[in-house]
Parts: sequence; structure tokens; C-alpha cells
Amino acid sequence: MPALSRRLLAEAFGTATLIFFGAGAILTNNYPKAGFGLLGIALAHGIALALGVTATMNVSGGHLNPAVTLGMLAVKRIDAKSAAGYILAQLAGASLAAFALKLLLPSGVTKVMNLGAPSIAATVTIGQATAIEAVLTFFLMSAVMGTAVSAAAPKVAGFGIGLMLLIGILIGGPLTGAALNPARAFGPALVAGHWVGHLAYWIGPVVGALVAAFLWEKLLFPKATD
Repeated sequence: MPALSRRLLAEAFGTATLIFFGAGAILTNNYPKAGFGLLGIALAHGIALALGVTATMNVSGGHLNPAVTLGMLAVKRIDAKSAAGYILAQLAGASLAAFALKLLLPSGVTKVMNLGAPSIAATVTIGQATAIEAVLTFFLMSAVMGTAVSAAAPKVAGFGIGLMLLIGILIGGPLTGAALNPARAFGPALVAGHWVGHLAYWIGPVVGALVAAFLWEKLLFPKATD
């Protein structure tokens, strides 16, 4: 396994890739002649995550998400020291990506859109938002466990995980922004100073990832006696 410093750099890079292109798509969607809408935003997130996971998988495992890392820690597939470092690297990468968007794009758009930070629809309560994020992250973590973690799975992890994020955003995007990733919410929120409903983007994804990790580890992965 690569040294921890290399793994942390990979996690920061991969997470920054997701936030830069994902949040960036939300911002540029507001420009004239863009208008690619929810599907385009979902594609940008899904492709960015697929590429980020694929690029970093052989270095760090391609978590790129604090909820995924905590799920892996809970089922003892990463040690506590590495997990803490991963989460800090992911949050740093997300924040750097959001800061880059702030520098590169006109302030009129970045301020109005809070740098692409996810937001909860007016008709959705904070409890509903937390539950939506939990359910969607459950499926995202299931994609991670069933493709990236499973020794028997075909090596299409980046593609499969990216597709799951894409369809998650198509369903949850209009409701919560479908972060499914505390770092995805944290980076833009930190740089934009927008913290409305932020806890939903930590509690929901972490709960969903933990449930999925235990389900796959304890019930769905084949045992030696199978």
C-alpha cells in the first residue's frame, strides 16, 4: 500500500475533481447558451466521480467522500489514523476546489449560487432532507461495496459508482441538491459562508453509508463456507 502521504494527496485530488466539475457545472448552467439543466449537472458529477475514483483507486482506494471512509472504518477496511487523514484531505480538496471556482468565475454568479453548495427545497423539511441524503448515499455506498470493494466484482468501480451518483442526483437534486457526500457540501459552504441545513449533508450520508457497509460486509459478501 502506498505511503499515507501519497494516499492523502490522492484523496484530496480526487475530491477536488468532483467538486470543481460538479459544483462548476451548477454555476455555469446559469450562463446564456448553457442551460444543460439537471441532466447535465448530474452527468458532470457522475463523470467527475467516475474519473476521480478510477484515477485514485490504486493509490488510496478512491473514497473521495467522508461518508464512504467512515463506512470503511466501521467494517474495518481502513484504520482509524488513515480514516482521519482521508477525511481531512477530502475536506481540504473540496475547499480548494470551491476556492478555485470563486477565483475563476464572476462573483455575480458564485455569490448568488453559493458556489454550487447544495440546498434544501422549500417544500422539504430538514428531517426529510436528512432521510433523502441517507437513502441515496446507501445506494452510492452499495455501489462502492459491490464494485470497488468486492474481490469478485468486475473492475468497473469508477464507472459504476459514477453512474449511481448520476441517477442519485436526477432523483434528489431538486429536493436536497443530492450531495451524498459531506465534502461535496462542505467545500462550497465553507468558501461561500452558506451553512443552511448543513448538518443534513453530514448526518444523512454517514448514516446511509454505515448501513450499506454493514449490509454488504455482514450479509451480501460471500463467506468462506459458501
